[in-house]
Amino acid sequence: MQVPDAVRDLLTLSLVPGIGPRLTAALLERFGSSAAVLRANVAELCEIPYLTPRLAEEVRRAFENSNAAAELERMGKHGVRLVAWGDAEYPASLATISDPPYVFYLRGTVTAADSNAVALVGSRHCTDYGKRVASRLAAGLVRAGVTVISGLARGIDGAAHRAALEAGGRTIAVLAGGLSRIYPPEHAELAKQIEASGALLTESKMDQEPIAGLFPVRNRIISALSKVVVLVEAAEKSGALITAHHAAEQGRTVMSVPGSVEAASSGGSNELIRKGAILCRGVDDILEELHGVSAMAVAEKKAAAAPPAPRPLPELDETQRRIWEALTEACHLDVLVQRLGIPVPQISGALMMMEMKKVVRRLPGNRYERC
Repeated sequence: MQVPDAVRDLLTLSLVPGIGPRLTAALLERFGSSAAVLRANVAELCEIPYLTPRLAEEVRRAFENSNAAAELERMGKHGVRLVAWGDAEYPASLATISDPPYVFYLRGTVTAADSNAVALVGSRHCTDYGKRVASRLAAGLVRAGVTVISGLARGIDGAAHRAALEAGGRTIAVLAGGLSRIYPPEHAELAKQIEASGALLTESKMDQEPIAGLFPVRNRIISALSKVVVLVEAAEKSGALITAHHAAEQGRTVMSVPGSVEAASSGGSNELIRKGAILCRGVDDILEELHGVSAMAVAEKKAAAAPPAPRPLPELDETQRRIWEALTEACHLDVLVQRLGIPVPQISGALMMMEMKKVVRRLPGNRYERC
């Protein structure tokens, strides 16, 4: 798999254990480019804060023994692309956070429409209530043109992704582990569907196991890609709360779905509301935060802008049909009598029936027009 030299150099940096986004930023600021970082000697590397001589030695050896070529080969085998900082495909919302990934792995596509996104997150051990709410929110959001983002985990994440797909919308899954092995394994088919209608992305190398410490780090990307983060259902110790905390730090809107005060499964969700998260009762609440208008207002605006659909004409008898054809504009009863040569009692009776069928309306002065 071929990539530009600058991107390959960033990949080499990302594969070095211990070099995360913040240290990468410090290295790039000091040396000016990823190529210059890779050429730096141990003494120069030691000028970077927190890089001790021992760690600098390890970094230098990692540069010299780079396995970027093998990583690119694995990416090609699994149909994965590398998106680097500055690429057209790199989301602007991700670039604005304090610790953005300088490269991430992608299967599927990220589009401009995905800048209008909402994250739905929650517990892996959710209740049927949580799944129902997540599904309802996801379906309503994608029907309103909003991309749904989640983490492909069991429980709330999976329910949100599936509902978004079933409603014909876009959804993005942000993984903690590598894309060569989808986790959890039972979501492999779901991941394929997401790739076809959105994207799978991660900053973890291809064969990275999804170890526990990677999930909190992953969550900052979920929140960064979203304008609003909604906690659907979470207990007091749920990892989904970390996504909400990232969102607050990044200046994203944080919402939470209330649950029963007797249910431990909603303890974290309810606590978040108590601490100031915005109450989410349904998709309208989310859309009001996202756009300043509700789903009903959006639908009404679309309906007002669209030309009204023609109303089917009810069944008419011969006299009623002749009257309808003659009423190309509002006119008096006497004019209809003269035009059609129909006696007044007969035409009056026909007009009364047409009023009942809501085909014509009577105007002041014994005039009539089409409805």
